[in-house]
Amino acid sequence: MNSNVSSIISQLAAESAVTTAQVNAFVSLYDDGNTVPFIARYRKEATNGLDDVQLRLLETRLTYLRELEMRRNAVLKALSEQGNLTDKLKGQINAAPDKTTLEDLYQPFKSKRISKGQLAIDAGLEPLADKLWFHNETDVDCLAKRYINSSKGFPDAKSVLTGAQLIIVERIAADAALLDKLRKHLFNNAALVSTVVKGQEQNALKFKDYFEFQEPLKKISSHRLLAMLRGKSEGLLKLKLNADPRQDKSIKDSYCETLIASHLGFSFANLTPDSWRKAAVKKAWKSKISTLLETQLISSMKEKSFDSAIDIFAGNLKELLMAAPAGRKVVLGLDPGLRTGCKAAVISETGKLLDYATIYPHAPAFKTEQSAHEIIKLINKYKVDLIAIGNGTASRESDSFVRELLNEQGLTIPCLIVSEAGASVYSASELASQEFPDLDVSIRGAVSIARRLQDPLAELVKIDAKAIGVGLYQHDLNQTKLARRLQTVVEDCVNAVGVDLNSASVSLLSFIAGLNKTIAQNIVDYRDTYGAFKSRNVLKKVARLGDKAFQQSAGFLRISEAVNPLDNSAVHPEAYALVKEIAVQQGRQVKELVNNPLLLNNVNAQQYVNEQFGLLSITDILSELAKPGRDPRPEFKTVSFAEGINKPAELINDMVLQGVVSNVTSFGAFVDIGVHQDGLVHISQLADKFVSDPFQVVKTGQIVKVRVVDVDLQRGRIALSMRLQHS
Repeated sequence: MNSNVSSIISQLAAESAVTTAQVNAFVSLYDDGNTVPFIARYRKEATNGLDDVQLRLLETRLTYLRELEMRRNAVLKALSEQGNLTDKLKGQINAAPDKTTLEDLYQPFKSKRISKGQLAIDAGLEPLADKLWFHNETDVDCLAKRYINSSKGFPDAKSVLTGAQLIIVERIAADAALLDKLRKHLFNNAALVSTVVKGQEQNALKFKDYFEFQEPLKKISSHRLLAMLRGKSEGLLKLKLNADPRQDKSIKDSYCETLIASHLGFSFANLTPDSWRKAAVKKAWKSKISTLLETQLISSMKEKSFDSAIDIFAGNLKELLMAAPAGRKVVLGLDPGLRTGCKAAVISETGKLLDYATIYPHAPAFKTEQSAHEIIKLINKYKVDLIAIGNGTASRESDSFVRELLNEQGLTIPCLIVSEAGASVYSASELASQEFPDLDVSIRGAVSIARRLQDPLAELVKIDAKAIGVGLYQHDLNQTKLARRLQTVVEDCVNAVGVDLNSASVSLLSFIAGLNKTIAQNIVDYRDTYGAFKSRNVLKKVARLGDKAFQQSAGFLRISEAVNPLDNSAVHPEAYALVKEIAVQQGRQVKELVNNPLLLNNVNAQQYVNEQFGLLSITDILSELAKPGRDPRPEFKTVSFAEGINKPAELINDMVLQGVVSNVTSFGAFVDIGVHQDGLVHISQLADKFVSDPFQVVKTGQIVKVRVVDVDLQRGRIALSMRLQHS
């Protein structure tokens, strides 16, 4: 192992609070083509039980540190080729802990247009700059006249002194250690100031909180920074850094100038007001360093806020994907609408489209009786178990219409409002066109709404995760980083649940460890050609599904009608021989071990430990045999919105309602209470005790009771509280 690899592994271990051996095992497995879901579930001995969350963090940091190492080598090579690589600089570059520090060190040597300071050096002014800087000459004009060089653009003493000053300014601004010191000082002491652009007050009302706003940099929450950055990008807000927020406004010098002087070995306060050295420091700060560091700090904070926003998006997406499935039920999906009508679609227990219709129960058509007849006909014909209504336009009106109809008919079919975020994206997608080539786009939306009630995970994987809309400022984020992170969330969720090999879509199969869209399509094509898979081993006949793909994927694929009962469990084929050995020693058939927790409780796991399987793996195998294919998702529950409350104007303060959490952020949670506009439960209103992290209290999809605190119709805001009693 070379020193760089060893250094990365040691750093990962220290950062993650795990052992070097665990990190080493992960890196080795990962580099050998093993996926995180596979390592987490089937290589626990190697990593000593690291779970998927820990492994994903290691994966992210490993990628960053390797990119840093590649950039470090590129910088060293460039400096060496330039002839600028001294032993001191090489040591600093090798010690750079992050990309920012590395770029600070490289900045002065990057290829760029010739600076004014360099022009002054070329004109022979560097000796003058050194004299003025180090010797504090009194008669600077007289000295400057000796360096006049008209042919080089310095025809008089004034231009010569300016050139000498620029040499010093650029020298100061290129001091990486100084920049690091000032950056840390500003982060701990500076404030970000936001003001409204003059004349844009009316257009910027949604940013009213930031018209005259100032907050210490280190205290700004990610959501406030992202809001201000959005306002700036829309040309409505101006942002600037106040380096000395606690300093009296009558003081013109910045404390940063004192820090610069101190770093360079002298006292700024002891310099005379007309000192050339003092002027150079002030020039370096005001014209170069302050602007550079303001850009860097805001950019760095923006990046951290983006990372925080991506974390929130990922957390919400996970909860949505892992929401309780209604299961194998006949579902009627309703995509509500007014002028264009409501699209109804009935799907079978397996998600197959059975029938569809368009009804017009609302304005302007008001074909209520005809619509009711059509819905009842579908319910009776297909024995509908559940009704799913999209939460878009006319959602509550459609909900009321259906509930009244069910009540009149004496039917007790649960009717649920379902988030239709992303349904329109799926409806217009190539995937939907292939599945329903002759079906109207809007009917496809109704099918998607019905299916996402039946199995949220199986349906939502068909939609670009970014289009599901459970994040804030998602269009402002680094789209590549966001997509990569959401991809891993979907992968982890799909593999945690597992999929039915004989019914899963190409979209669902493509997220299984070791598979991709091409292999997933080949699996479905094989299934269509030869019929249902009877054994996991048959997978090896699928085109392009080699030994590695089989190893990674097999344990996450289920076959409900398999000859071998282990094929319908999370027991990996590589452990089948071990299970057979356990069965033989217990005097049983393998099938007798499955779903037999009483028998398995008496098995001594330690007895079967060998070179291939350790205690962690064997314990997992026994648990899986006891409850094969156990779904980690919660039990299915329904939410009941208040009758007669369909829009924000009908809300009254202190009204207590049931709702479902639609989004969780760092500052609180948004709750759908059935009025076409989510209300916000601020972090301070989430519980009767102090809450530091909303994710510890609520989750996306959770059913909650809330109290209406305030309704601002003009700004389109609903304030809610989960503290049902006044404090």
